[in-house]
Amino acid sequence: MSEQADAVDLVDLLSVEGEDLAAAWVREVSGSLGRRVSAAELERELRELYEALVEALRQGAVDVHSEQMSEVRALLTELSRSRARKGFSPTETAISVFALKRVLEPVLRKGSSESVHAYLQLSRLLDELGLFTIETYTQTRDALITAQAEQLLELSTPVVRLWDGVIAVPLVGTLDSARTQVVMEKLLQALVDTGSEQAIIDITGVPAVDTQVAQHLLKTIVAARLMGAECTVSGISPQIAQTIVALGIEFEGIATKASLADALKLALRRSGVDMVAHRDGLR
Repeated sequence: MSEQADAVDLVDLLSVEGEDLAAAWVREVSGSLGRRVSAAELERELRELYEALVEALRQGAVDVHSEQMSEVRALLTELSRSRARKGFSPTETAISVFALKRVLEPVLRKGSSESVHAYLQLSRLLDELGLFTIETYTQTRDALITAQAEQLLELSTPVVRLWDGVIAVPLVGTLDSARTQVVMEKLLQALVDTGSEQAIIDITGVPAVDTQVAQHLLKTIVAARLMGAECTVSGISPQIAQTIVALGIEFEGIATKASLADALKLALRRSGVDMVAHRDGLR
């Protein structure tokens, strides 16, 4: 049987009680998704997809990547991205395609051997469309995860203005190359934006520092100096101090303090601020 004849049979199969099949498809998918997608939205998505699929087959499409399937692919891409953004699972997303198989089963019981052959052809096509849906869903989820990771990275690296001309970057959690690169970029930009000449990098909340992280911190300090600012590293724990010594990392010429308060005192003295001790703190 030719591909053109196959396409005609597929159109005939989908055109049997045409509107009822589309409605049955909507009901089948709605039952699996519950109320997480509104009835109106689901009705619109699946009816547009149904009509686009019938039209593509009417034009002779028998392959998911054929030109005639461009509208179907576009609608599936939109559906997959929407499901991914709403937190649906891959199975819940793909069911929107695979449910059409179950809807067509009652039609087969009434049909001939030609309709069985057409169903098998359509089943293979729906499998391809289902795989396309899952691939698009996965790409969207990966992009969302990457974007969220970048946003979390930005949020986990705040730059705080402590005093006129004094800024600080309080770091909490594990440092890696990507995060230390963000630290450098945000610190240098903050120096430009605020006109500060003193910067404090506080690593009190950092559990460990390795060679690569230490080198990144050193590069950040050197870059700040090139911009006319002095950096102080505070919050170096005994464990981190031992690690730095064991790794042979040189912090010569870089001011280090045990606490953020001590680092702030140093930064203020460098800025020419006179401090007077009171019971409730420095003024």
